[in-house]
Amino acid sequence: MFLIEVFTTNSSCKISESELCRDESTALILKFVAMASILVAGFSGIAIPLLGKRRGVLRGDGEVLPAAKAFAAGVILATGFVHMLKDAWEALNHSCLKSYSRVWSEFPFAGFFAMVAALFTLLVDFVGTQYYERKQRGGVAVEHGEVVGVVDELEEELLGEGIVEIKEESSSGSGGGGMHIVGMHAHASHHRHSHQNHHDDDEVQHGHGHGHSRSFGENDDVEGSIRHVVVSQVLELGIVSHSMIIGLSLGVSQSPCTMRPLIAALSFHQFFEGFALGGCISEAKFKTSSATIMACFFALTTPLGVAIGTLIASNFNPYSPGALITEGILDSFSAGILVYMALVDLIAADFLSKRMRCSFRLQILCFCLLFLGAGFMSSLALWA
Repeated sequence: MFLIEVFTTNSSCKISESELCRDESTALILKFVAMASILVAGFSGIAIPLLGKRRGVLRGDGEVLPAAKAFAAGVILATGFVHMLKDAWEALNHSCLKSYSRVWSEFPFAGFFAMVAALFTLLVDFVGTQYYERKQRGGVAVEHGEVVGVVDELEEELLGEGIVEIKEESSSGSGGGGMHIVGMHAHASHHRHSHQNHHDDDEVQHGHGHGHSRSFGENDDVEGSIRHVVVSQVLELGIVSHSMIIGLSLGVSQSPCTMRPLIAALSFHQFFEGFALGGCISEAKFKTSSATIMACFFALTTPLGVAIGTLIASNFNPYSPGALITEGILDSFSAGILVYMALVDLIAADFLSKRMRCSFRLQILCFCLLFLGAGFMSSLALWA
């Protein structure tokens, strides 16, 4: 009973929408428009980088992908600082909440929860990366064991047929034993045999070194892919939690005057957030089914929030203490997650890379798009 009173109407603090602009029938129509518009915007935004990657438009060795990521990083950074942190601060410092309990006005909970979320994201980032690295190393070990098993079977087969024989050498001199496969037709001259062995050793050493360099390159690719997997999953968590909140806020509104500009702003908001998330998902190299599930989960969250808000609009008071506390805490957590992801995993990882330092043209392009994305997303705060 107490929980219902905390989240529903409150005699001391009612919904502050203007009664002159309150029209439930018009608001209901606008909510269906909002769900359709936001759904299309979300799918469009997240589909562009995913389809572009598959069709080769966003190639890893070109300039389009780093430029798109820089713009997306600016969008995410502005979303955390300008939108989420601002909404969290307003919710946790609302006059209705101050009259409910003075504790919320005596401590900066919005910044505190954002800090906790950033530190927790660091922990999740670290643990998740370690988990995927151990999992990848286990797969490589199994694959290596299978290859060794095949080689051993082939060797036994050749020995059984008398095609080759194995001669072991002692481990004196250079340290470590050696093993040579010697052909049965060993009737060539000593000079020719020595020359051939020397040539073969050179080729073996060259191939061994080349194999190591290729292994290091593959390890770098594996580590980069693991980082993108963790980044995309944590980033989606931060974006989705905020998307549900803004969907609920729109769904419980009964004011067409408030909803009309909000629908346009949220559609743009959803498009650019989807573009940023889609870029991270495309770099993670998920399977098509996994990438599709993540894209649908993002695109459907805000319309689902609008639908839930519409169903509970008659009994739900967004200015009740429970609603304000829930909104403030979730927005604070989302702000901390996205600020961390934008600064550490997107901006620092790309702008401090060797590739960025070696190309002045790419530096100018990415910095311009970074500020453009942050500025454009910040300007949406005038309406949403």
